Formats: sequence, C-alpha cells, structure tokens
Amino acid sequence: MAKKPHDLLIRGATVLSASDSFVADIAVSNGRVIALGEDLGPAQESIDARGLVAAPGGVDAHTHLDMPCPGGTTADDFSTGTAAALFGGTTTIIDFATQQRGGSCLKALQDWHAKADGKSFTDYAFHMAITDMSESASREMKRLIGEGVTSFKLYMAYPALLSDDAAILRALERSNEIGGLIALHCENEPAIDRLIKEAIAAGHIEPRFHPLTRPPQAEAEAVSRAVSLAETAQAPVYIVHLSAADSLEEVRRARRRGVAVLAETCPQYLYLASHEYDKPFCEAARSVISPPLRSKEHSQALWQALSWGEFQAVATDHCTFPMHSKPGKPGKDRGLKDFSKIPGGAPGLETRMLLMWEAVQKGRISSSRFVDLTSTGPAKAFGLYPRKGHLMPGADADIVLIDPQHRTTIAAADLHHAVDYTPFEGICVHGAIREVFLRGRRAVSQGRLLAKKGQGRFLQCSQRQFCL
Repeated sequence: MAKKPHDLLIRGATVLSASDSFVADIAVSNGRVIALGEDLGPAQESIDARGLVAAPGGVDAHTHLDMPCPGGTTADDFSTGTAAALFGGTTTIIDFATQQRGGSCLKALQDWHAKADGKSFTDYAFHMAITDMSESASREMKRLIGEGVTSFKLYMAYPALLSDDAAILRALERSNEIGGLIALHCENEPAIDRLIKEAIAAGHIEPRFHPLTRPPQAEAEAVSRAVSLAETAQAPVYIVHLSAADSLEEVRRARRRGVAVLAETCPQYLYLASHEYDKPFCEAARSVISPPLRSKEHSQALWQALSWGEFQAVATDHCTFPMHSKPGKPGKDRGLKDFSKIPGGAPGLETRMLLMWEAVQKGRISSSRFVDLTSTGPAKAFGLYPRKGHLMPGADADIVLIDPQHRTTIAAADLHHAVDYTPFEGICVHGAIREVFLRGRRAVSQGRLLAKKGQGRFLQCSQRQFCL
C-alpha cells in the first residue's frame, strides 16, 4: 500500500533548536510536526528550504493589545497586532487580561476572550493582571488555573494598577499553593512619583527627564523587594522587562540564595539607549516606555547576561500609541507640555525575531540561545511547551524560515502595526523572514499575509514546568 503523503515537506533547511542545529527535512501533517530527517516520503506540498534557517515560531510572552488606558485603548487590537506578529515570525503571543480594580478576574478573562476571539491571526494565551488582590481574587486564581491561565501579573508601579508589598506576598503565597507563577513589573512607584513632581515643578517638562525620574535604582530596589517577597513565600517569580544592570545583580544575588527567579528583557533595552530622549519631541516620545531606556553600559550588561543564559525570554512589551491623539486612541502628543503624560509604550512585535537573529549574526548569542530566548524559554516558563517552542514530532508545526543572506533595514513604512513609527527605525539586520507557518498552514509568504483573520486559537497553559 502506498504511503499517504504528508501535508507539507520542508526540504533541506538548517533546523534550529534550543540545544542543536542540523540540516534536515521537516514533515508536517494535520498541523503537527511528524518527522525530521531524510527521505521522509511524498508530500502534497514541498518547499525547497536549502540555504534557509528553520526555527520554531516565536512566542512573545509580553504584549498589550486592545488594552484600556486613560482616553481609550492602545492602538493595536488583536487583529493588527497579531498580523504584525506573523510578519515578524511570531506565531504565539501571551497577552495580559487585566482585572478592573474591585472587579472580577473571571470577568476580565471573558472580556479578553471577546477581544481576541475571531480576530487573532496568531495563537494566543493569557496572563491575568491582578489589580486588587482581594479574597475574591484569591479564590478566582484557582478557577483561572482551570481555565488555562496559570500566570498572574502584579504591578509595583502606576497608581491605577499598583499593588503593595502585602498584596504581592499574598499573591505569591496563593500562586505557590495552586502551581501558578507570579510576574512582577518592578519599579518603586513612590520614589518615581516624587522625582516626577520635583522635575515638573522645576520646569523640566521634556522627554529627556523621563529616564532621570525613573532611574535604575528605582527598578533595582523594586527587584530586590520582589525577590525578597518571593523568598519569604518560597515561591518562584518572573521579572518582566528587566532593563538595568543593577536589577540584574539583584536577580543574581537572589539565585545564589536559592530563589527561583525567572527574568525577561526586551530588544529596546538591548539595541537602544537613553540618548534617544535627547532628540526632538516626536523622536524622543516614541521611546518613552517604562522602565525607560538606559545608558549603554546597562545594555552591555544585558547582552552579556543573555549569552550566559541568565534570561529565560526576550519579549516585546508591545504597547502602541499613535504619535497624534485620535478619538479613543490617546497619543504621545499628550505629553508635549509634560513628559509624564506621554503614554508609555512602543511597538515591537514585528521586529523582535529579526533583531535577535541579528545578535546571532553578530556573534552576541548562539543560534541555540536565539531559539531559547524567542520561543522555547517562554513556552516552558508559561506552560506551552512542548506543543509550542520546539520543532519536534508531535509539536505544532509553527515554523519560521529565515534567509540569513538577505539584509533588512527596519522602517516603519514596511511594518504592519497600527502606528506610523518604530523605535528601531533604520537598524539594518542580516536576515529576512521568508515563510511563516502556523500549525502547518502557510501564514506569511514572501511578505504577503496568507493567514485568515480569526484563525488563531486560544491556548490553555499548563502549570509551571520551568527549571533554572
């Protein structure tokens, strides 16, 4: 009897994993990887991938799509944001469903399902951002685990989202009981608030005062407090968007004490520096994010830590605002006369994978670390592995084919997110995304979007499975 042909055969690619690289064919059927090797049999569709690199589709564990904010919502919803993600080789995102203070976490999850269902081009999962760690929220955390939401974020900054140390400790203890993972935004809000008020009172209203009022010490102090609370609760903790060398040292000290601390950083903290804030308003405002960009010595420390395996993920913190305000879409121009009113956030979903591939080309990280940071690591940290994050039999056939010989210059005019700028404008990378497959179906080909809106599926995360 003739062997049934595979749905897809990718031939002769250099296949990357978090531990290895090798030349092989990849056979795909029913949306899953069936086999890797040679002479894998016939296929209904065959692609010659000789000279191309095949990596697992990217997993971005930190996005903010259709997020409510004063004056409306962020510019990208689940349609535009995930389309941009696909063009950039990311096939799975994890977004933050956010509890309204005093409200229900389960209601927040329903709201985020409504935002994403039928709109997402990529597969997606959710963290739950808790703004009110009440007894009700504590009970709901267990139910959320059953709904496939196994990670919970609390903020040590922003008055509308802020949790105090007691609430964070309760969350860590509760999460540990039920097998979840707490993620923390670490900045010292009272200190920052005072520095901002002093700056504005002195007439210091330009964007260049943004990093001066959110100094590295305000982040490092909060990281120190966060890991101490985790140590007290004997619970693991995940530090989001770590930006400063001082914060990195706090993570190292905690790990030496045996605290299970996971951490992510973002391309903006690796490729950009605080001198961006010295530019004219529109150029400076596009880089207003929190934590802010740091001086170059901080990015150098982060690069070294990446190469040493000290980070579990590189995420984007994709959070977009137009330069000019529109109805329902607050813009960066809100801060023309007060830098503290500039909405904090920047696009990054479409540029993350190529920026990190450039790090491979420049010898900053290995190809295995590239895969670990952009796909395998976040998939493991948040309970999506081995379905996501690895090209092996049984895994979803989320595959990105990269042409390492082609050069790409990042330009806002070529990107697909909902704002007309990128903080990475003009950066040249040695590589190009040629083909992207989501569950074995061609989603992007030669710069054309082939995926259908709404084909992304909700992913239930399992309970934590990481190791340090």
